[in-house]
Amino acid sequence: MGNQVGSPRRRSALWSSRRTQGLYRPGESTTALAGWEPRYRRSVIVSDVLCILAAVALVGSLVGAQSGMASSKVAVLGAITAAVVLCSLAMSRAWNLVVLGQGAEEFSRLGRGLFFADVALGLAGLAFSISTMRPWVFLVVPAMALLAFPSRYALRKMLHRARNDGRCLLPVLAAGGPGSVRDLIERTRKNPHIGWRVDAICTADGRGNGAGELDGVPVVGELDKIADHVRRGGYRIVAITADAYWTPKRLQQLAWTLEGSGAEMVVAPTLMEVAGPRLHMTGVLGMPLLRVSAPTFSGGRRVVKDVFDRICSGLLLVLLAPLLLMVSVAVVIDSRGPVFYRQPRVGKDGQQFTIVKFRTMIRKADTMLAELAGHNDAAGVMFKMRRDPRVTRVGALLRRYSIDELPQLFNVLGGSMSLVGPRPPLPEESARYAPDVRRRLLVKPGVTGLWQVSGRSDLSWEEAVRLDLRYVEDWSLALDAVILWKTFRAVLSGQGAY
Repeated sequence: MGNQVGSPRRRSALWSSRRTQGLYRPGESTTALAGWEPRYRRSVIVSDVLCILAAVALVGSLVGAQSGMASSKVAVLGAITAAVVLCSLAMSRAWNLVVLGQGAEEFSRLGRGLFFADVALGLAGLAFSISTMRPWVFLVVPAMALLAFPSRYALRKMLHRARNDGRCLLPVLAAGGPGSVRDLIERTRKNPHIGWRVDAICTADGRGNGAGELDGVPVVGELDKIADHVRRGGYRIVAITADAYWTPKRLQQLAWTLEGSGAEMVVAPTLMEVAGPRLHMTGVLGMPLLRVSAPTFSGGRRVVKDVFDRICSGLLLVLLAPLLLMVSVAVVIDSRGPVFYRQPRVGKDGQQFTIVKFRTMIRKADTMLAELAGHNDAAGVMFKMRRDPRVTRVGALLRRYSIDELPQLFNVLGGSMSLVGPRPPLPEESARYAPDVRRRLLVKPGVTGLWQVSGRSDLSWEEAVRLDLRYVEDWSLALDAVILWKTFRAVLSGQGAY
């Protein structure tokens, strides 16, 4: 991933050199120069294979030692198991470059592949009356998951670090109206881990802000010359953003002219900000349609989420009992007042409940809120102060690492909260919600959420709302798993907590 051959500037320079030497041929693919992509994919495949073999070897040795099974039979069962898992991962497209390195879909496909392999092994054991298959079903595939998921995450973090350093980025040609292109540039710069970098722009008039650029990115031409610029510049992504120029016929013709260029055309659906499992591409009478399914707030997946919440919160309360006890003693010693702070909050469907936290402020801190209102460091309806005089010494430490939030596990166990969800608002905050913001109340609030793993209190009000609404609209079990995983890193860093 450290090879600079794959960097956008290097790739563009190579293409210009090849055109000068007469080596460029129309229709020749540019993807051969993106050397880091196949290398990263190979790294993921090798990592998965090693995790599978390690799990097979570990479980095989345990099963052989306990059951006295012959080593040859253990080896055969291990080989069959490994082959079934690898085939299942391939059929689940767990190694598709489109999903590797970003989003919850990568982990979702990995999980589906392992689950289907487990089911296949179980059914094979029943069909052929292989009693010795049972330990493999209940041990080896879960062991693979325990190894493969952290391994995938570690590789992803390496890729993201490279992208933050300006490497392993895909060069993007953005094509559309100035406003929508600016939004795309801002998002790609703010989130380099996505892997896009806008290197050039095409607009309807071929001009930008009068100086031939937009936000420092050169405007290279008009929208009807996109294919020519792609072939000259070696761009990997052509991002189509909103503009009156675009019609279905023009988009179709552009897709045709880009064939063989190695560039992927991506059309941004600007009607709404919906992504993830709710978007489906279908065709009716030869006409492509982007189908947006309704968000699900009930059903089997929600039952699984509720059961998972309650089991995990109960286990965490047991495991963290010594820490909770020590924190309780520290709170009492540090300042006068109760150990816990109880406050009314608004939950699912606008129902009020009492949230429980460790007390981090002096007594009667709520009565001082009016005189501190002019020092609010948060935007929107929330109140936050970086140096709140009401916070105690122990309270500052608890807030920095979110330890004060741990008693909310009792709320999760009781069913008023979830482990993952939108931020639970105060009644006076929710009363000032606009109609679209009230959609945050369609699901249970969470102890953690997208808002916490994306910056916590450092986020603007608009960004916090956008993230919460995105969670409500695009919720999935895989997204919950990713958020829980990222929460540990956000808590340990202490960034954005005050």
